[in-house]
Amino acid sequence: MKDHPRPTWLPNLPMRLPMKISMVLAASLLIAMAVVNQPLQTAAAPQGLISFQLAGSAEQTHAILLSWPRDTLTLAKVALWLDFLFVVTYLAALLQLTRHFTRDRPGIRERMIARGVRTLFVVAGLSDVIENIVLLNNFNPPSDGLSLTAAILALLKYTGFVLGAAGLVVIRAARRHPLSHSQ
Repeated sequence: MKDHPRPTWLPNLPMRLPMKISMVLAASLLIAMAVVNQPLQTAAAPQGLISFQLAGSAEQTHAILLSWPRDTLTLAKVALWLDFLFVVTYLAALLQLTRHFTRDRPGIRERMIARGVRTLFVVAGLSDVIENIVLLNNFNPPSDGLSLTAAILALLKYTGFVLGAAGLVVIRAARRHPLSHSQ
């Protein structure tokens, strides 16, 4: 059996069990959320619950709610409650992944970037929790204030994820050894 070299972007240390568990749970809940989101996709909400999150006005929110049948409306509430559990699992997975990626990076620059990445992920998770609370309160009747607040929190959440993921790429791309000075 031929032994394949380990990709250079992966840390040399293996993942620990808690990290594996949190990643599997987060992936499982992501799949469950995607399955729950399928019946929520309508003409008014082409992305399902994501369209509901990003509806910036009471008019848009009301149109989305009217496009969902009564049983689907209950499914949307279940998806929002399920998202609370998803927040805990993806936040644990991302924080452990950040730690894992920095275990063989002793540099101060990498540590500072990792601290920023962890902060971005925590801000994204907190934004998601507050967004879910706002959305659960925006069902009957929807208001402009709650709809706009949910949209801003959703954008803050997605921005935190994108910038955090970019930070992880920067951490992994950092040099392990300083360049030697040529004389």
